[in-house]
Amino acid sequence: MSRENVEVVLAGYEAWNAGDMETYGKLLHPNVIMRPPEGWPEQGPFVGREAVLREFKQVRDTWEADAAEPISEPIDVGDKVLMRFHWRLKGQGPDASTELTCLYTVRDGKHLSFEFFWDHAKALKAAGLEE
Repeated sequence: MSRENVEVVLAGYEAWNAGDMETYGKLLHPNVIMRPPEGWPEQGPFVGREAVLREFKQVRDTWEADAAEPISEPIDVGDKVLMRFHWRLKGQGPDASTELTCLYTVRDGKHLSFEFFWDHAKALKAAGLEE
């Protein structure tokens, strides 16, 4: 397992959950690409550090609080890391909670791409794995 790539991904969860978007931004490659899950309000993809941070800031601004909690061990797939997580959101209306899987590509110690999936089996397939 490429422990360095896994550590970059885990550092992203730590910064996100701490609300430390400055540190989070430093973990993003300048040419990062974020592909939201199917049915996401803004279709994407979002290309470049500023565009990805703008989209993530919009998500943060929509909710009073949110947390992304890994619910499985990261799976190392070469320069990619697959992580399943539970996303909890609190706002003015009812709280929301969902599971997502993200396929991260890590390059030079930074997130080069994120691809989010509602369906874990589809994420496994995208990573070249089977459930």
